Amino acid sequence: MPPARTVLLVEANPAQRRLFGIQLRLAGYHVVEALTGPEALEICKTVEPDFVLSDWSVPGMTGVELCRAFRALPRNSYGYFILLTAHRMHEEIAVGLDAGADDFLTKPITRVELIARLAAGERILRVEGELRASNAKLRSALDKLRDAQTAIDRDLREARMLQQGLVRERSGRFGPIQISLMLRPAGHIGGDLVGFFPIGRERVGIYALDVSGHGVTAALLSAQLSVHLSGSAEQNVALRGAQSGADAVPPAQLAHFFNNMMLEEMCTDTYFTMIYAELNHVTGQVQLLQAGHPHPMLQRTDGAVQKIGDGGMPIGVFERPIFDEVSLQLQPGDRLLITSDGISEAMNPSGRSLGEDGLEAILRTNAFLGGHAFLESMAWSVSEYCRGDRQDDMSAVLIEYLGPTRPAQAH
Repeated sequence: MPPARTVLLVEANPAQRRLFGIQLRLAGYHVVEALTGPEALEICKTVEPDFVLSDWSVPGMTGVELCRAFRALPRNSYGYFILLTAHRMHEEIAVGLDAGADDFLTKPITRVELIARLAAGERILRVEGELRASNAKLRSALDKLRDAQTAIDRDLREARMLQQGLVRERSGRFGPIQISLMLRPAGHIGGDLVGFFPIGRERVGIYALDVSGHGVTAALLSAQLSVHLSGSAEQNVALRGAQSGADAVPPAQLAHFFNNMMLEEMCTDTYFTMIYAELNHVTGQVQLLQAGHPHPMLQRTDGAVQKIGDGGMPIGVFERPIFDEVSLQLQPGDRLLITSDGISEAMNPSGRSLGEDGLEAILRTNAFLGGHAFLESMAWSVSEYCRGDRQDDMSAVLIEYLGPTRPAQAH
């Protein structure tokens, strides 16, 4: 049995107060009595009655004033206020409702009517109590979700630092060749990966990957791929295959290795695009493979820009993919820019992507910049183009053949 509801009966007339009290107690209510308005307010501060049954005129203040003061008191739950009137006038009802009254009873009041009005109020209090309990559960759940989100954000911040650590070196110098890297996840973590590693004394391997999707899944796959492309000869698939010097397998074999790994070992619908290049930093010769990745942009010494490659298929989709293999010769003053689609497909507020034309414009506009200064300027331009609402990871590799027309940049 739920505890009896408490009714505060505010009535100066002893006979009326006694009659109402008897009727309420017989109906199962706990009754507290008050003769004046100020006395009733003091009781409300300690008892918090469920119902207040007040005459329109009580000593010390009117029933309307008592109702207004009652509504101003701090409470843990809702209190149902009924005004007793001698004449049910429209003006009185309007004044009482404005003060916060819930119901009205016109004297003389029968027991049946009194108990029926309290029963109606009981339904309101029950619904209010259920809502309050639901809100308490909701607040508790939100607090737990907030705590969980805080923990997730903390873990993601740590994961971001770990992922940034996958790119051990942000720049490298190999003879006249300068390589600069940029990695900017759209969120805490992302699926892009860029890097380079030396192959013997004359060559360097350069890669840029973009795993489909975002978040944890993409980040985990990019981390696994970084193991296969690390500088360790025992782990690096490309390095193991290229150690035989002139007889090294072409970059396409690396792409096929990854494609078989994705299809045979990974139980996922995730795929990735890739650019992998072997660069001879003595001769400037580049053997480049494109697997669904955006076209690299080659800017010659005279400022002319050309798109490299025909596309190729992404890795992890087809059993017998066709990848695009390109050979090109870098000359002193040339530079090759490899970017992820987070740059070329960045959208402005009207829904138009930056595209290859926009990327070419960035190359021409920033022709006087090199190294990380250029990459930072490009990232700023992309952010401005999409008004800061960047939805995808950004990564880039800038390969510069330094010569008399393009001096080395300080980092």
